[in-house]
Amino acid sequence: MHPLGPPPEEQHWVDTAAELAREFAKTAAAYDESTDVPLANLEALHTSGLDRALLPREFGGEDLSYRSYGEIVRLLAAGCPSTACIWVMHVGAAIGLVQMSAPESARFYADEYIAGRRFANALSEPSGGNLFLLPQQHAQPAAGGFRLSGAKRFTSGCEIADHFLVNVLIDDTPTFFGVPADETIKYLPIGDTMGLRANGSRLVEFRDTLLRSERRCPPSTGHRPNRIGGGIAFLSLGVADAAIAALIEHARTRTIPTTGQPLATMQWLRFDLADVHSRLEAAGMYARHMTWLADQNDLEFNPATMRAKLLANQVAVDAAQLALKAGGGSGYLSTSPIQRILRDAYAGWVMAYSVEVCRDRLSADLFEDSNA
Repeated sequence: MHPLGPPPEEQHWVDTAAELAREFAKTAAAYDESTDVPLANLEALHTSGLDRALLPREFGGEDLSYRSYGEIVRLLAAGCPSTACIWVMHVGAAIGLVQMSAPESARFYADEYIAGRRFANALSEPSGGNLFLLPQQHAQPAAGGFRLSGAKRFTSGCEIADHFLVNVLIDDTPTFFGVPADETIKYLPIGDTMGLRANGSRLVEFRDTLLRSERRCPPSTGHRPNRIGGGIAFLSLGVADAAIAALIEHARTRTIPTTGQPLATMQWLRFDLADVHSRLEAAGMYARHMTWLADQNDLEFNPATMRAKLLANQVAVDAAQLALKAGGGSGYLSTSPIQRILRDAYAGWVMAYSVEVCRDRLSADLFEDSNA
């Protein structure tokens, strides 16, 4: 047992995720090609009990540790990253609403989540870039609450969502609401995405949508880690795992025309594989440290999520590029998993906070600390 790994009493949940991920891997390419949301996979996750296990105990869950959660996301992402992406956003929106809402609303959202209702976060704005926690859209006072007219983008799984976690400005203050899906909410295509093609990301348009006062989340009274921040680095780690697995499979089964030896005997490939795998192990270790901080509710969790994502995104791209280099021309073909894995790796890079934003934030903290 690794000291930063899943607690022993939670290992069965990790084993459950591993079994599901093996099944999801069988249909990942088909979902990528069709761009259909993998609803069957999401329903399987719910049926397994993993959704409920993440709820706080007072709401009927097991308060599953972040250490186990990270490992689960990594396994799912290695199998089908689109499924893992939607699930992370679903879990983050639902658990976020349970944790942030007033008691009556928190109980309502917990019951909806347990019943299998779908959740999505609608936070990112077309003109807001990575600043999804700093909305620019103002909601206007109205009978029963506030009205929102505006758009949110890259809302994973929006078309199957029953509830949205929405962030708007109320009196110039960022404020969260739980919003049910209704006829005032429209889903617009944003074009074909390059990676994570089955995650159902759309532009969501709110047309005078009522944000009900009773679903308004009160101001936070303290720090609490969120499941999206705790899981997003593990999406890229899982993609990196898939890249290395595809590389090894290809290199073992292909021969060098001039020698007849397996591609795996080539020294440059062996050296590069050892390098990228070592960096993957290091990135995984830091991500585990980040989840340990989350389990301690340590304030260092927030900057650690950026470091973990930065490291994971970089190694995922590097691993996928090496797989493509080893695969040669065949890696470009739609029949090869390598081309899909490379696209998925780059998708993680631009997801908020993007690698560039993470670098900027972390370096700004370093310069500030040096002036203290």
